[in-house]
Parts: sequence; C-alpha cells; structure tokens
Amino acid sequence: MTKEKLLSDQEALLVLKKIDSMYSGAKSELIWDSKFHLLCAVLMSAQTTDKMVNRVMPKFSQDFPTPSDLANASIEEIEDDIKKIGLYHSKAKHLKASAKIIAEKYHGHIPKNKKELMSLPGVGEKTANVVLAEGFGVPAIAVDTHVSRISKAFKIVPANATPHEVEKRLEQLLPKDDWIHTHHAMIHFGRYTMPARAKNKDPYSYLPD
Repeated sequence: MTKEKLLSDQEALLVLKKIDSMYSGAKSELIWDSKFHLLCAVLMSAQTTDKMVNRVMPKFSQDFPTPSDLANASIEEIEDDIKKIGLYHSKAKHLKASAKIIAEKYHGHIPKNKKELMSLPGVGEKTANVVLAEGFGVPAIAVDTHVSRISKAFKIVPANATPHEVEKRLEQLLPKDDWIHTHHAMIHFGRYTMPARAKNKDPYSYLPD
C-alpha cells in the first residue's frame, strides 16, 4: 500500500492563496442581528443550507429576541418556527437548552471562550469557531464539509483527516490574520466553484493559473 503524498507547506499555501484570491470578498452568508442569534443560526445550519436557515431566522429572531425568551418557550413553539430545516426536533432541544444556560450561567451574554461555547448543548468545534470569528472577530477556522473536502482534494491533509486535524493543519499553514477570510474563501470555492458534484476530478482545473 503506497503512502499518500501530501503537499509541502509551500505548495499548500500556494493553493490556499489562489483560492483566497478568487473570493476576496468572501464572508459568512448567515443573516443575524445579535451574537445570540448568530449562535442560534449556526446551531440550525448543521446539515442544512445557510439559505434555508436565513428563511426561518427573521420570525425566529422576532419570537425569541433574548436567551430568556427562548429558554422559557416550549419545544413545540420553537419547532414551529424552525420546522422547515433538517433535524429540527433535536435542534429545538439544543436551542432551548443552550438558551437556558446562557440566560442563567452567563446572564444573557454569549461566552467569548471556545471551551465555554463547546460546553453548550449541540455546540461543537465548528459552531464555536464560527461564533468566535463572526461574533467576536477572534481568529478561527471553522471546518465545514467544504473546507474539509477541499483540503483533502488538494492533499493539504490526508484523506482520513478529522475536522480537528484539518483545522490544526490550516492554522499551522496560514497567518492568524488570514484564518477567518481564507476559510470563508474555501467555503465559497467549495460551494460555487468546485462543488461536491463537480464532474472534473482534477481540483487544479478549478484554480486560476
């Protein structure tokens, strides 16, 4: 069995710079009006599209403006607002439970700490990183399916790399100031330029010369 040949740091950085240059204005497409609603939107976005989350957020935000409002709502009320998105039963439970902790333990404020964020029900590393990057401007790389797939397609990481391993490899390659923008550029590249259904299997054919 031959060992998988990975890109050198220099080669990997060149690929990332090219992707970055293709989407210089890349940013999150989720719509939110507070750090609390950002957290809710990211929690909802698992295994569904940002567009679908954006459709339910206006009414959700109006019905549950604060963590206390959401914590005190019934599961049925929450489900009614988010039933158009996938896995809405479990997401409603996570939203309510997280809101209760935020209201009681953090006095309605979203924690600016990765470990504390990940202690909230349903919040994993990706969700925590999105909240830190978008809500607080803290350098972070949120590894979603696009970031993971692209990193593997270009052999920046091994084919069996976990999301955490992808995150650590990209952090090691990129200057900290580039973490937020480059990961958004990778998401846009995976979403609009080289989608999972792309027929051309050579990833370099999607990059500029």
